[in-house]
Amino acid sequence: MTLSIPFDNSYARLPETFHARLDPARVAAPELIAFNTVLAEELGVSGTDDPLLAAIFAGNMPAEGAEPLAQIYAGHQFGGFSPQLGDGRALLLGEVVDRNGLRRDIQLKGSGPTPFSRRGDGRAALGPVLREYVLSEAMHALGVPTTRALAAVRTGEDVYRETILPGAIFTRVASSHIRVGTFQLFASRQQYAELQQLFEYTRERHYPEAKTPGDLLAAVCQRQAELVAQWMSLGFIHGVMNTDNCTLSGETIDYGPCAFMDQYHPDTVYSSIDQHGRYAYQAQADIIVWNMAQLATAMVPLVQDQEAAVTEFTEIINAMPNLIRGAWLTRFGAKLGLAAPQPEDARLIADLLHLMQTGGSDFTNTFRALATGSARDEITDRAAYEPWHARWQERIASEDAPEARMRAANPAFIPRNHRVEQMIAAAMQGDESLFHHLNAVLSRPYDDQPEAEELRRPPLPSEVVQATFCGT
Repeated sequence: MTLSIPFDNSYARLPETFHARLDPARVAAPELIAFNTVLAEELGVSGTDDPLLAAIFAGNMPAEGAEPLAQIYAGHQFGGFSPQLGDGRALLLGEVVDRNGLRRDIQLKGSGPTPFSRRGDGRAALGPVLREYVLSEAMHALGVPTTRALAAVRTGEDVYRETILPGAIFTRVASSHIRVGTFQLFASRQQYAELQQLFEYTRERHYPEAKTPGDLLAAVCQRQAELVAQWMSLGFIHGVMNTDNCTLSGETIDYGPCAFMDQYHPDTVYSSIDQHGRYAYQAQADIIVWNMAQLATAMVPLVQDQEAAVTEFTEIINAMPNLIRGAWLTRFGAKLGLAAPQPEDARLIADLLHLMQTGGSDFTNTFRALATGSARDEITDRAAYEPWHARWQERIASEDAPEARMRAANPAFIPRNHRVEQMIAAAMQGDESLFHHLNAVLSRPYDDQPEAEELRRPPLPSEVVQATFCGT
């Protein structure tokens, strides 16, 4: 059976200053690990012959209609500006217009070196590929805007990091790969014609209602505010919120050193490269405003009256913290069963978080337990919990169906760090059963699934993951 992908490649039609065209590097022995048939159907991709899928999604066989290219962009990485980054180990095969009429990218990660590899090998190890597959699909099931996983393939080759690791290639689907750093590239190079073209392309692809740069900036800020509030409501820590990992579409992208909290603490950091906590759990709300300020700066040259643009853009950025607080209140209010939380409810939420912090409570299990009436079992200081519980019960007494609302806002299952690490360790030994089991359970995170109860357990002291890694 042949594989059919209905490519329609708009980014490839942009000038050569936007990308570099090249083919993926062949690999020795591609072997399919997983293919997301549900997503494939949504994309209009047909054909399910495993050897053919492995060959195409390893880059060994060209897919008809593909126009592979590496995108170029810049970005702030941990606060320092890099004037040129780009896809150093990824190639955009092309785009499809899916069954819902939405344009989406199909990209290979780990497909070999590109002009932007910066002396890297352009390859990916098996562990990061499986991590991104599991995490991105889990986030989708949790209802978070995210890139998706279409395929994972073993390459039959080794990659060399601190140790020798089995290689793999990941196929990522995204609404687009346009980043804050893409705008920063053309602004920093004073390539204003390309900057204008990027603005028009982004507006038409994602925000057709935006008529001006200010409209576009405001719309992106709104999406990013909602996204980060949703991350925080799930205890998610991105780990590398650099501007090159911040999309104009408002999707979560790049699942390198990301993690979900076990014990709640606002300063939690997992990323091994975040030495100073720049992207800690609580810091994410501030960093996204900083990132949007960098986007605003890059967009100023799009406006003829730049002084007026600075005034307008500054107002938009200054309004963003309130957007985040509002989105945070809505998300956490729902976790407490509140349909329309009020500003004063922020204290009720904050007091519970404080109880969780001081007692080392598990973030996910404590909130889930609110719906089952067992939350006091998750709080160490029972004496302090009881008055909080009384206040909360009084607050939700007039709510309609608060339990159903809490079950819909508080997942039973998340991709816990220790389970992800155990899955990777097993796959390194050739056992992919835990990978498939995790994907199956995490596809229904709000269902109880008593047969998978073990996956709800927080890590034992010996299982605690202290750091997560980028994989490059």
